[in-house]
Amino acid sequence: MRQYIDFLKLRNARILIFSAFPARLAYGTVGLSIFFKAQQSTHSIAIAGFAIGLNSIAGSLTAGARGAFIDRYGQKWPLRLLVPLYFSMLILMSLAETKSQILVMAFFLGVSMPPINLSVRPLWKIAVDQSLLRTAYAIDTSVMSTTGIFGPIIATWISLTWNAKFSLQLCAIFMLIGGLALSFSKLSRQWQPEPKDDKAPPMYRIRALQLLALEGAFLGIGWGAFDIGIPAFTTQENVQSRTAIILGIAGLFNVFGGLFAGTISKRISPIKGFLRTYRIWMIACLPLAFTYPNWSMMTMAAIIGFLGGIQMVFYWEVSEAIRPKGTAVQALGWLWTIEGSFAALGSAVGGVISENYGPRWCFVLTSAAMISGYFVISLGIKHFAAADRLPTEEEDVAALADTEDPAR
Repeated sequence: MRQYIDFLKLRNARILIFSAFPARLAYGTVGLSIFFKAQQSTHSIAIAGFAIGLNSIAGSLTAGARGAFIDRYGQKWPLRLLVPLYFSMLILMSLAETKSQILVMAFFLGVSMPPINLSVRPLWKIAVDQSLLRTAYAIDTSVMSTTGIFGPIIATWISLTWNAKFSLQLCAIFMLIGGLALSFSKLSRQWQPEPKDDKAPPMYRIRALQLLALEGAFLGIGWGAFDIGIPAFTTQENVQSRTAIILGIAGLFNVFGGLFAGTISKRISPIKGFLRTYRIWMIACLPLAFTYPNWSMMTMAAIIGFLGGIQMVFYWEVSEAIRPKGTAVQALGWLWTIEGSFAALGSAVGGVISENYGPRWCFVLTSAAMISGYFVISLGIKHFAAADRLPTEEEDVAALADTEDPAR
């Protein structure tokens, strides 16, 4: 408790948390805002799924490039250019009415996505002392997860009470306030990219990273289908208000899972913890297709969210152990390019599946994708020798720093 009190006394820490919060809340609201805008304007769940898919794939395909750009040139000007552009795209999409307009704007929203989390993560190293760095990452991750809980609630409430265009406009205001506040902060101007090890092999030649990318492709398809299956199911059953409740429960228990993983991560090697949790997570997802948007789906959301929070910590510890030195941002960016691109595909396919066959089949696809991802890693475990040891304090802190969506 003393560390948290000391942390909150630091002016730089308070500035960094509060300046980034509105922008992160914008990312918490944008997904469902796009879904409900497309669905309300076109009366098609499939088009809503395609809109989310286009937005996701555009953001994902540029994530690695944005990471490399920040690693080389810093973060000040990318934010100052992208934040106003993203604000403008959100306003234009809120005014779009036709199918073509909505799909085009969804794509350009992804292209103009400001790298908020990529920018915040490394700033903690200059915002606080080394002794408080882990506390900073823990609080920062909790704040980010909180926006993932309340964002969907806000988007659903505004979209269903009034109209999704107002949800998109509020999202635009959040991004403009938070993004500009972060880009003009002293910390953002001071940050210098991490030095690169020129002797390190290219990331695409590292077999462990190749396997993580392949696993991410499977998982991306599964969770893309899951993300569209929930609102599609609630929409078809005329209980759309439960969308935010289900996703909020998943987000809340994801926070709990991450905190729990922090208490056990030093007792087991990252790759062993990753695979053991993966196995339980995979089995826990199997009954998902038999649930309904009521207490059964809420219970499954809690279980899946909790295990996913644990899994996320071990995942980042594994990636931290196997990545080349000097590629902290790029490695995450390129991994997300793969996973996010396939998540976009999963969302698009999920929209079609939901409309033509029913949303339960989206959850079947989620389970099949998780099984495939698990076997990719388990069969290639010999390539993860670098992650088969207890992490050092420095690596553990770095892993906690990376528990964010690197595309945003």
